[in-house]
Amino acid sequence: MRILITNDDGINAPGLKVLTQIAHDIAGPKGEVWTVAPAFEQSGVGHCISYTHPTMIAELAPRRFAAEGSPADCVIAGLYDVMTDARPDLVLSGVNRGNNAAENTLYSGTIGGAMEAALQGLPAIALSQYFGPANKDLDDPFEAAAKHGADVVRKLLQSSLWDDADYRLFYNVNFPPVAADAVKGIKAAPQGFRRGTHFSAEAQTSPSGRRFLWVRGGAQDVPTAPGSDAAVNLDGYISVTPMRADLTDSAMLSPLQEALK
Repeated sequence: MRILITNDDGINAPGLKVLTQIAHDIAGPKGEVWTVAPAFEQSGVGHCISYTHPTMIAELAPRRFAAEGSPADCVIAGLYDVMTDARPDLVLSGVNRGNNAAENTLYSGTIGGAMEAALQGLPAIALSQYFGPANKDLDDPFEAAAKHGADVVRKLLQSSLWDDADYRLFYNVNFPPVAADAVKGIKAAPQGFRRGTHFSAEAQTSPSGRRFLWVRGGAQDVPTAPGSDAAVNLDGYISVTPMRADLTDSAMLSPLQEALK
């Protein structure tokens, strides 16, 4: 199996090392793992592509490349520059430092990389490690993802739950904010919504007197609706959420048509 991996935390991020181990486990001794990751951190860029300027790419080692672009750029670079002899069988994005559950999903470059792979017609999985008091100070805060990641990916690959629809299915996996041995299991979960918390901006003045805004995230320990992604994560479970890039609210099409008559 040929696997392409990327992330949004950057080529030197510890989560990418964890993903590399997961990918090698899945690919097997005769498989190949190719890395194309951002040269610098690209958190929060979503599904952004560098449409109006070129992306520099550099080979750091065999099958290991850094690109000055977003995770979606990296997937495109992998498909159309790095792996032109044969497309990958699977694209993995992560392991993100922090959760990509609930509304975080909409901003996530990790999700953006997996989404681009799905739009290119490839099986794709995004993986993220929730951080919290029970795991942030561990010697390896990614240990839940490191221990359980390959098993989750293997279960998804062995299932028949893939398709070749125009907006192809991809998966969002979040590992709970606990030590590896405290993980209770895996649950399929819809994307949730954290009520009462959101991104905001905080103004600061630089020493030169210029005014800058820093974007601030909301509280991450707010549970979503029972059974949804962040709720099961905070309860110690790995969440797996099936996703598509199609943003249409299909249930509203008929009422909208009536309203437009």
